[in-house]
This record gives sequence, structure tokens and C-alpha cells, in this order.
Amino acid sequence: MEVQSKTAKILLLGSGELGKEVALELMRLGAEVVACDSYENAPAMQVAHKSRVFSMLDPIALRTAVKEENPDLIVPEIESIATSELLALEETGYKVIPTAQAANYTMNREWIRKLAAEKLEIPTAKYKFADTFEELCLSAAEMGYPCVIKPIMSSSGKGQSVAHSESDLKGCWEESQTGGRTGKGRIIVEEFIDFASEITLLTVRSKQGTQFCDPIGHRQEGGDYVESWQPHQMPRQQISAAQRIALKMTEHLGGYGVFGVELFLLKDGQVIFSEVSPRPHDTGMVTMATQKLSQFALHARAILGYPIPCITRYEAGASVAIKNGDKRIEVPKYKGMDEAFKTPGIDLRIFGKPVATPFRRMGVILASSDNVEEALEKGKAAHSQICIV
Repeated sequence: MEVQSKTAKILLLGSGELGKEVALELMRLGAEVVACDSYENAPAMQVAHKSRVFSMLDPIALRTAVKEENPDLIVPEIESIATSELLALEETGYKVIPTAQAANYTMNREWIRKLAAEKLEIPTAKYKFADTFEELCLSAAEMGYPCVIKPIMSSSGKGQSVAHSESDLKGCWEESQTGGRTGKGRIIVEEFIDFASEITLLTVRSKQGTQFCDPIGHRQEGGDYVESWQPHQMPRQQISAAQRIALKMTEHLGGYGVFGVELFLLKDGQVIFSEVSPRPHDTGMVTMATQKLSQFALHARAILGYPIPCITRYEAGASVAIKNGDKRIEVPKYKGMDEAFKTPGIDLRIFGKPVATPFRRMGVILASSDNVEEALEKGKAAHSQICIV
């Protein structure tokens, strides 16, 4: 019997819960996956063919891994990567998904905001940058209160805060200097947008062209997602405006794969660009309950060069993040899953993170129904049954 060769060797940079689902979908299509992260036994490492442990912010370690593995595709699944090294590797012939420049742009709020507002002329919140506390004070006074303060490099809301008055600035400054990916450094001061809702528009670039999933609504706490649902109800003109913005941004970034384009929907009907991730998005985990091809399956098909004739959503659904409490748990266990599964339309994903640090995302409830409201209600009810011990 003839044994077919694998379609491609993938070096997956980032092995968390999103990377795990990407790895599984790539492997279903015959790819060989080497999962990389900064700690052992990360979720994607538990399913991949091979794993490597190193800091992806270390350019020498990153180059060594690439040279030794010689992958067909380098697939970043996190933002904390030495993107200058990705650019150099791409120049020597390695293929980075979607592109090294896309990874480089989107890891830095300053670059992506300037790209959106100044080059592409996409509507965004007003913004200023500051390198010192004194510059923050001047920027906040000019921007007005409340204003949002973020490190230019961070993820999942880390280092982000809102200043409601001048008296809040000192605490916001300290938060921005300790919560960012690279420690102390430059920050962005943003106009506070009193939005009606915020969405993620999953935008898929493949050999078929650009396609869009139905809009995903989401709720955040402290800049980190806690719930998402699909479809998010919005007028046709807002959907069209959101798609125009996403198309303009992703066409500029280029390459194939899923992009998570985050947008604010204002009360007057305007659509404002917020951020973009050149990879599957945490809020997009809901697509595992709603779409025939989840965002992870779409990403795998697109980056391997396969066609995607259409994107079909067959149900409404919701996702609810399962987070640890305020205590570190060395060997986490999960109680209440049997009760959660008693409700029809409920599914779970336990990520398999080896340690539950305070407030870490450890799993997700997936709920499907005929309508979003019922799906969200079922998801929250199932979530209340789960306890991490």
C-alpha cells in the first residue's frame, strides 16, 4: 500500500488554545506540525507531531528553530515574536503566514494605527503617543477624559486602563509600564469611544479571494474577551461598511489566512476600526459551534492553498470563556462538566494548559441554538456549573 507524503511541514509559533485548534485542522489535512512555545506541554504541543521550547522573542533561538526544522510554512499564532527576524527569514525564502510584514505591523499599536488612519484613511478613534508620564499628562489633557491608555505592545488587555480624570493618570501610567509585552516603553492614549457594540469580522483571504464570516459580537472585561456570539445583529449598511474596512486593511497586509478585524459600532451608525490580528481570533472560537468550517479549518485550508468555495453558518451560537480564579493551581481539574453536558447544544473545550495561573483562560463553553439570546443564556448556565480546582 502506498503511503502518501504529508502536504506541508508547519512551524507553529505559539501553542496556546488557538494554536491547538489550528494544529488539529492542519493535521487533518495531512500537514506535519512542529509546535513551539516558551513553556513545555503547551496545548498545541499535546497534539502536534513534534514540539520545541524557546522564547520567540529571541531572534537567535527563532532562527535556529527555523534552520533546523526547515518548514514549508512558518505560522505565527501569537504576537510576541521577534518579527524583525521573521522579516529576515522571509527575505531568504521562507514563507511566513500571512506575511512577515503583517506580523510586524500588527504586533505594534503605533504602526497599525498609523497605517489605518494615516495611510489607508480608515476611520479610527483619535490617538496620541507618549514616552513619559509628563507626555501622558499633556496628551490626556488634549484628548479629554475619559481616555484609554495602552502599551503599544500588549495582548488580551494587559497593561490597559481608562483614566476618568487627571488623578487616575499615575496609576494608568504604572499599569501601562508593567503590563505590556516588552515592559516599560511607549504608550498610546486613545479617545474613549462610547460605542453601541464591538464586533470581530473574521476575514478570510484564500486563492478564492476574500470572504467574510458573519459578524461576531463580543463582551470584554479589562480588555480580555469573556463572551462572544454569532451572528451579531447589525444593519446591512453597517455590515457593508465593516466589510469595506476589513477588505482595505487585509488587502494591504496581504497573504492568505484568517484575519480577526475588530471594529466599534457607534450609536450613530458609524463603524470605527480598532485592531486587526493576522490569525484566528479568541472571539472566533464561537465558530466551532456555528459554522460548517470553523475559523481554524478556514485558516488551515487558506494557508495550505486550498479553495474555500463558501463559508456557511448553520446555527446561532455563543462562547463563554472559562477562567481560573485568583489563586494559582498547579494541576488543574475541572468539576461540573457532567452537569454542563446535560443541556442540549452545549459543548466544551478544555485547553489543557498545565498550570492555572490567576485569571488565566483555561477553557471555553460553546453553545448553539436557534437564536443568539438563547445560545448565550445556555452558555452562561453551563459556565456556572464548571469549577476549576
